[in-house]
Amino acid sequence: MHTFTDALGRSWSIEITVATLKRIRALAGVDLIEAAGGTLLDRLVADPVLLGDVLFACVKPQADERKITDEDFGRSLAGDAIDTATTALLEEFVAFFPKPRRQVLAQALAKLAGWRAAALLAAEARLNDPALDATVLAALRGPSSGSAPASAGSTPPS
Repeated sequence: MHTFTDALGRSWSIEITVATLKRIRALAGVDLIEAAGGTLLDRLVADPVLLGDVLFACVKPQADERKITDEDFGRSLAGDAIDTATTALLEEFVAFFPKPRRQVLAQALAKLAGWRAAALLAAEARLNDPALDATVLAALRGPSSGSAPASAGSTPPS
């Protein structure tokens, strides 16, 4: 079982079982088993609304006990809570499978985390590159002053 804390400080436990997978299918219209093939995983990471629907389906029994609606739960998914909830969901999903498949999925999850970290570092490096600043500033200044038309005051009379 994995846990995460939402943006309102509430702790939620995720436990993936066959019953959880059936509830996700019924409530979110998502077959979480597709994530093992890769396409759904991309959608979950890229679409916070879909992720919220899947997470709510996972924690619905807890939400019902707390009298928290789907909309209330969605309001509590923002900022770092999205990241920690995603990690909890994916780690619990990997733990659901028997050992041989779990090992492969764990490796895939580790690779994904490495690629995400590398992409963020690359984006940060590009943003901090002085050449980018110079290029943007030059574009904002427009054409160089040598090619600008002469002002009316500097044109000799005819």
